[in-house]
Parts: sequence; structure tokens; C-alpha cells
Amino acid sequence: MQVQRLSLTVIVPVFNEQHLVDRSLQRLKLLGTSPHLSRVEIIVVDDCSNDDTPAVLEAFKRNRDLDSDPMFTWVFLRHDRNRGKGRAIATGLDRASCDICVIHDADLEYHPKDVLRIVEVFVSEQADAVFGSRFAGAGTRRVLNYRHELGNRFLTFLCNLVTNLNLTDIETCYKAVRTDLFKSIPIESNDFRFEVEITVKLAKRQARIFEVPISYSGRTYDEGKKINWRDGYRALWAIIRYGCSDNIYRKDQYGSQVLARLASAHRYNSWLADTIREFCGNRVLEIGSGVGNITKNMIPRLQYIASDVNPLYLQALGTLKDDRPYLQTAYCDVTDSNTFPQTGEGYDTVICLNVIEHVEEDRAALSNIKNVMTQNGRAIILVPHGQWNFGTLDEVLDHKRRYSKETLQKLAGDCGLQVVRIFELNRIGSLAWFLNGRIMRRRSFGRFQIWMLNWLTPLLRLMDPLLPLPALSLIAVMEFAQPQHAELHVEQYASRG
Repeated sequence: MQVQRLSLTVIVPVFNEQHLVDRSLQRLKLLGTSPHLSRVEIIVVDDCSNDDTPAVLEAFKRNRDLDSDPMFTWVFLRHDRNRGKGRAIATGLDRASCDICVIHDADLEYHPKDVLRIVEVFVSEQADAVFGSRFAGAGTRRVLNYRHELGNRFLTFLCNLVTNLNLTDIETCYKAVRTDLFKSIPIESNDFRFEVEITVKLAKRQARIFEVPISYSGRTYDEGKKINWRDGYRALWAIIRYGCSDNIYRKDQYGSQVLARLASAHRYNSWLADTIREFCGNRVLEIGSGVGNITKNMIPRLQYIASDVNPLYLQALGTLKDDRPYLQTAYCDVTDSNTFPQTGEGYDTVICLNVIEHVEEDRAALSNIKNVMTQNGRAIILVPHGQWNFGTLDEVLDHKRRYSKETLQKLAGDCGLQVVRIFELNRIGSLAWFLNGRIMRRRSFGRFQIWMLNWLTPLLRLMDPLLPLPALSLIAVMEFAQPQHAELHVEQYASRG
């Protein structure tokens, strides 16, 4: 059987390690023995050391035949001022070009032989991130610094409370992350708070995180250890800060930042799922699944395919399918029929929520949906309501238009479908959208607004049919057009009990 091979970037932040950095870098050549690695890229970032570290690094480059092994690529960078470990890692990450990134300190506390075991987990478990734990057992570790360990375990305990993970060592240096995922996370910490930040943000991105026990040869402060009690207090604040933050996506073409904030309204997503559940069959294609907010509410089904065009969302969706044999994930562009995942029997339900307003040719998109439906199938389409409400929030989300009941029915008819039900959803949300997008010209919702939406959703569900406001969204249930069109039912979900 062919062994899966990956490429690995090793980021080495360096600050004042003139006595140890040469030996630490030499050790990395051990990575060439891994049967799972095809290429190793080592990026050394000198964080403006003020001892003889720069000279040692120059000597290392001169005296070692770095180009003799084609498996290894060496990159040496230097900050013009000291900016901290977190910023050094970010600098190295910008240059990373391999499948996986791992952090390796420039001292001798960690041994690269453990990186070989970390890489194996990416292969065997399809991990998104792997942490090397000094406290998980089965690894050799030097015995010292008990009070330092107590502080570490306390920080790990608090971080686990915030993230609902069960890690044993969040302050470990050996954190390995898939590079595309790593690069998509905005890194804000310049110092040792990076360790907390990346852990919390990986958890919020629903990454598949694993731990492996590693060896540890800790050193004393006399021997040059740099982290101290002040960093512990900073880490406490970082747990609070990043636990409350939803800045977990870099700005991208998909509007991931804004959508991530909206996705945190879990009760609203449940309301939406309850609205459409009774119209769903057992063979479902969901287009534009995002990170699976609706998917998780609609499964299990006999067959359920969750799809998106955003590779970051597809990665998040992939974490849902490992223990759900009925669930598949796929790339699907609603405007390109060739990308639709095929099934011999067709789909009895196609769910497409907040998608067709993003495309120029909505008729072509809806026609593609119709072409994969069974003869008795249904399309469940959600669109934003009311062109009068088009504002800056629509612009940042790249909405091309908003719809009325009439334009939605005409769109269906043009595609050989008929609308058999329309639900008006979230009247109070229409007012919030108008105030934010038309009056205040904002380009995102505030975290407090989304928090309020989430907690008030049970009340809003009861009040929705009573409010004298137009709805924020329209949900249309469509079927193949019949010779005699069925009477259109316009309903509000809340009024159905």
C-alpha cells in the first residue's frame, strides 16, 4: 500500500539563543527519515536578537551544506526590531508553502523525533491540528519547575472551560496545523499569548484537534528560559479576550468574517431549520452549507450531501462526517452544473439558503437545482426580502439583489418550477438590517447585536406573526410545475405553532 506523503513547514522563532540554536537546527535533519514527508521547509525567524545569535545563524548557513539534501529548503528571516514570539511565527507563516506547519523552538527543550509522531497523526486521523503534550504521559521529561507546571495546568483548565476541549497542555511549543487553515486565522498576539489565541480560535473553527505525548527537556531560568509569571497573567486575559472574540477568519472573498458572526446565532439557525424540516425528504443536497449550522439541525437522513464553494467551510464540514456514514461533503458551485455531486436516483430535496442572491444569473442557478431533483422532489430556497432594504450589509456580503414574493414566483416559473409555499421569516430582523445597512451604513453586525438575536429568538418566534413589519427573509418551497398550478400558501412559520 502506498504511504501518504505530506510536506512540512517548520517555523523556528529565535531570540537570543546563541548557545543552542545551532544544535537545535541540526536536529531538524532527523525529519528527513520520515516515510510520510516528501519535503521539509525550515523557516528561521530571528526576532532581532541582541546577542551573537545572528552571527551563529550566519555561520550555520556557511558551514552547513544546506543545499545537499533536496528534501530540505532553508529560509532565514530577521525582524528589524524585537516583536515577540507570536509575531515571529506570523512572519514565518506568511512564507510557509507546505501542507502542515509546526512550531519548533530554537532551544533544546523539544526534540524533532516527536514531530515524526505528530505527522503520523495527520496521515492516520485526517487531523486539522496536532498538539504535542508534555503531560499526556509516555514521553520522557526532565523533572523541574513544579510551580511553573501548576500554572500551565491551571491555564489549560481555564482554556478548556472556554473551548470545551479536553487538552492537557495548551502552552506546548509543538503545535502543528494544516497550513491553509493556519493561514486563514488572523493572528493578533505578538507574544506568548499566541499559544492561547491559536488554541481558542482553532476550537471556534471546529478544527479536528489531536494530542500526542512528547518528551520534554525543560530548562531553568538560569539556563535561559524566557516565559515568566507576567506571561501567565497575560495568558489569563487572553483566555477571556479570545473566548469572547469571533475574529476567527481573515478577510476573504467569501465574507467569512461576517458570516461567522451571523453563524453564532444558534437559536436562530434552529428556528430556520424547524421551518423547513417537514418539507425535507431522505436524499438531500444542501448548497451553501457554510460551516454546517443548518446541516447539524437536519441530519440524520438516508443520504445528505453538504456542499459549499469556500474551501475553509468545506474543511469545517469535513469534521462532521467522520462518524456519520450518511453524510458527505462536496464542492458545489450553484452556477456550474458540472460541479453538482451526482446521484443515480436524484435528490428528493435540494436546500439552498442565502445563495442565489449572490449570483448574477439566478435563473441558471435555479435551473441547475431543478435538473438534479427527482420528479417529485422539492427545492427549498431562502432569499433576502425587499429590494428597498438593500444596503451596505448586502454590499459586503456581495448580494446582487433582494426579492419580493412576486419576483420569487416569477423566477420559479421561468425555470419550470412552481412555488407551493412561501414563509415570511424574521420581521424584527428586517428593521435591524435597515438600521444597520441603510441608516448607519455599517458593514458588519456588532457582536452584541448577534448575542441579542440569539437570546431573544424564542420570543421573536412567538412575536413574528404579530409585528406590522415586512420580513427579512422569504423561504419558498418549490416543486415541478403542474398543468394546473396549486394555490400558493403564504405562511409565517410562527403562526403554525
